[in-house]
Amino acid sequence: MFSKTFLAGSLLAVKAAATIFYAGVAESGGEFGVWSATSTVGTGLPGRLGAEYQFINKAAIDVYVDQNKINLFRVAFLLERMCPLSYGLGARFNETHFQEFADAVNYITVTKGAYCILDPHNYMRYNNPSQQPMTGSIIGDTSDVTAATTAQFGAFWGELAGRFKNNEKVIFGLMNEPHDMDTNLVLANDQAAINAIRAVGAYQLILAPGNGWTGGHSWVEAYTGNSPASSEVMFQITDPVNNTAFDVHEYLDSDFSGGHSVCSQPAASNLAGLTTWLQKYGYKAMITEFGAANGTQCSTYLTDMINYMASNDVYIGWTAWAAGPFWGSYSPCCTDSQQWGSLEPGSLASDGSPGLYQTVWQKLIQPLLPTTLQKTGIANIKGPGGVVGPISTVRSSSTVRTSTASSTLSVKTSVVTSTKTSTTTTKSATSTSTKASSTASAVPIYGQCGGGGSVPWTAPCAAGTTCKYVNEWYSQCL
Repeated sequence: MFSKTFLAGSLLAVKAAATIFYAGVAESGGEFGVWSATSTVGTGLPGRLGAEYQFINKAAIDVYVDQNKINLFRVAFLLERMCPLSYGLGARFNETHFQEFADAVNYITVTKGAYCILDPHNYMRYNNPSQQPMTGSIIGDTSDVTAATTAQFGAFWGELAGRFKNNEKVIFGLMNEPHDMDTNLVLANDQAAINAIRAVGAYQLILAPGNGWTGGHSWVEAYTGNSPASSEVMFQITDPVNNTAFDVHEYLDSDFSGGHSVCSQPAASNLAGLTTWLQKYGYKAMITEFGAANGTQCSTYLTDMINYMASNDVYIGWTAWAAGPFWGSYSPCCTDSQQWGSLEPGSLASDGSPGLYQTVWQKLIQPLLPTTLQKTGIANIKGPGGVVGPISTVRSSSTVRTSTASSTLSVKTSVVTSTKTSTTTTKSATSTSTKASSTASAVPIYGQCGGGGSVPWTAPCAAGTTCKYVNEWYSQCL
């Protein structure tokens, strides 16, 4: 029941002074241990913590928080480990693996007090990560009988969010780098996840990716296998609690891959189209992957990019790629396969010289850490003191729900029992739009069809779907 005008003006962001509220580093390692030269399904699954994969090194987290004063980590994991192939993608988890992951998240958020992005590092694919990023069935692809459905993706996020909904320092990164698929399906999957997260009462910040590796430089462009352009589709995303930003990646080498040591792509010109689009629709974004490994030739490119984000108020945060306990002298970014180490504190190059933590992080990135970083309160698009609540409440009342959305939200350290939601149905997404217009005759599948709290409203659902009551703030067409 929200028009484009209202959505563009207030749904995901309210324009404010230029500030970066969250800044830090991506932790890569939870996705390790599944590579197979023959693309053998099941290789490295479930794997052994500390042998095939590792989420974080607690000592490195200590250095980043206590000495470097960052407030954000992005922690990668694999869907196939959290939801084993024998279960399928959805609300049933490998509880041992979940507890390992939760321990890492809780160390970052509870013990150290930083924010943590949950990062399913799956490229919008599920069932075969053996040669990521190309293997596995595209989630929601109805032409592939082996593919997990959009509804299953929503069910997964409803379950995961339900377990972390009382941890105000958690941020939900819906998916790492969707690519080579219909952008309308990226939208449908993102929307199903957002709906499921909000349906379980989780109000924290959500990061929604676009298509084409969610590249900032290509946000306004369509190309073979990645069309329509993200800019033509992603503005339709809706969030009933007004707390979603877009997840963007941007590298500085010739092909934007992050594979080369020479920087040649200036961020200011390459991000201009995305920045204009964000301003046009009133949205915010976080750049959760960027980097450089040449601390001399790339220095101007890297510092210019960080300064560009700081000077444009549509960007609220960033994480550099990448640290992680298993990299050793190998490099996650930007080296043309040379072994220069990683952003992990103490990392060394293969010849024993200082690694990227010293040559790039300490030399170039750390001096540019913002002074506006949020320290407490629920993760949100507005920064310190930002209020999070259902749109109808924010729009019509000076009060908001404080049981889960205030800065005094308690941080839960124990595992929450599973909360199944109505998104566990196996209905697949067929609509290319999930936004209900105030002028539309019916709300499409997965759209919001009711809410309002003390000022309730309802809307008719499209044929074949029914408006399902979730809570006083939210009903959904299913």
